[in-house]
This record gives sequence, structure tokens and C-alpha cells, in this order.
Amino acid sequence: MQIGPYKLRNRLILAPMAGITDQPFRQLCRELGAGMAVSEMVSSNSLLWGSKKTQRRANHDGESEPRSVQIMGADPKMMADAARYNADNGAQIIDINMGCPAKKVCNVQAGSALLRDELLVGKILESVVNAVPNLPVTLKIRTGWDRDSRNGVSIARIAESAGIQALAVHGRTRADAYRGDAEYETIAAIKSEIAIPVTANGDITTPEKAKFVLEQTGADAVMIGRAAQGRPWIFREIEHYLTTGEKLPDPAVDEIRDILLGHLENLYHFYGEYTGVRMARKHIAWYSKGQRNGAQFRNEMNHTETIDEQLRITREFFQQLSDEQGIAA
Repeated sequence: MQIGPYKLRNRLILAPMAGITDQPFRQLCRELGAGMAVSEMVSSNSLLWGSKKTQRRANHDGESEPRSVQIMGADPKMMADAARYNADNGAQIIDINMGCPAKKVCNVQAGSALLRDELLVGKILESVVNAVPNLPVTLKIRTGWDRDSRNGVSIARIAESAGIQALAVHGRTRADAYRGDAEYETIAAIKSEIAIPVTANGDITTPEKAKFVLEQTGADAVMIGRAAQGRPWIFREIEHYLTTGEKLPDPAVDEIRDILLGHLENLYHFYGEYTGVRMARKHIAWYSKGQRNGAQFRNEMNHTETIDEQLRITREFFQQLSDEQGIAA
């Protein structure tokens, strides 16, 4: 998988997810097998660039290359300015969000709302590509606004003509949000119509599903989003399966504990105690999903206020799981 001058180590990409794909999570997924990890989306509104939240999202200290940053907006000039701002702050690939279905994004005519205006799509893409001539620009879309207006193929052609160097497609319309099954036939149709690399996204939850989607769509790569929450090792599982045809065993409880504790330490370092503890809660909940007494553990965790308290409860929970596993063996 090649994007501009960057050759990815494999065909596996972590999807951009607001409030989730921060620097600690991106780094962790890269360590566990992702070939690239795209940042949370950064607003094109320059009034927000001085905020702590935006500065964190533009922080790429110590990250592996290539560093891909996603920008969001509906004004061509503002999007161009945002591209230059992020390029100046370490971005090596600029990704444009035309796939987010969230109401607060679509209500300002950004994200997947842009798919209804192909003329504006072309203007935004050309403006951003021209703003950062030395950086590859990529695009993420959905298959259309709703099932009666699937224009993903048309948008893909516009993107290629504008100089976009890779396209990611979530196999649902904006109206579908995250309901129903992803439509891989539309991704296959898009792939057959353009020469630039295409990444397939949507419902890729297992190594077998990743292989199926690559074969069904002809895509150059797959993008993993929700399936990596609390399970960042999914990337090494998929990579191993695609390479050998064999499945890796599930990680042992002790390894899950160690991965989680390392993730928590990085969250605390990145955000500080107050925000770090609160950001950690959702990740802890995902890691503990399906584990014995997980609901009680999550309830207790939601009332923690300090790093020491959060780490203590986490260690105790996983020690209990490990002890029970040892007895069962």
C-alpha cells in the first residue's frame, strides 16, 4: 500500500475516530500491527486552533511515519488553511473527512453532508491539494447521502481528478449511520473505476472478515475502527492471518492487563491526571468487555478520580481474572 512517497508496512489502517484515536491510541495500534493510524478530525475553523483539544490533536511528537491528520470543514479556503496549519505542525498526509455521519458535523454541511454537493466537493479537494503541494492528500467518504443517492463512484472520480492520492470508503450511506450491514459491492464498484488506492471500511471485525472484504472489493487495504476499541491487537491478528492463513490465539489475561496498563500510563502522560483518568474510563470499559465480573468493574471504575485509584482497581481486577484462570487450568 503506497500513499505518495510513503509505503505502508501492511494493508491495515486504524480509522480516525473522534475522541478515540488520540496520540496514545494511535501509537499503541501501530505497535500492535497497524500500518498507519489516522488522527481524530481537526476542525478547519482557525478560531479553534489555539484550544487545548486542537493542540493535542495536532501533536505528533514521537509518532511513527507516516503521520496522517484528518481535517473537517465545508469552506474551501478554510480547509486549505487547515491543511497548511497541520502540515506546519508535523502532518505528512492530509486526510479530508467527507464520511462523518454525526448530526453536529452534517448540520454545518461538513462530513458526509458534502456528498450532496459534488461541485463543492471538487472545490474543497482542489483547494486542499493545491495548498499542500508537497504532501499527499487523501479522502474518506461514505457511499452516498442515502440509499437513493449513492454517488460514491462519482465522488471517487472527482477525487482522482482533483489529485487525491488515496480514497477510504465506509460501506454505508450517511442515512445508514452505523446500522445494517456494510455494502461492499459499492466499494468494489468504486475500486473498479479509479486507479488510486482504495481502502475498504465498515464491519471488519475479524481476520476472516478482513480477508473476505479484501477479496470481495479488490481494495488495496482495510480500515479498522470500532473493532479496535479495547482490542488493539486485532491488527496483528489480521496481519498474521493474511500472511499465514492461520489464526493467532487470543491474548492471555496477563497480556491484556499489560497492554491496558501501558495504554493508561500513556493517557495520563498525554492528558494529565484529571482528563487522563476520564479519557481512560471508556478504554477500560472496552478492554474489560466480555470478562467475568466486568460490569461491576466498569461501574467501580466510573467513580474513580485519581490515577492511583484507577491503576489499583485495574490491577486487582486482572489479578482476580488471572487467579481464576490458573485455578481453571
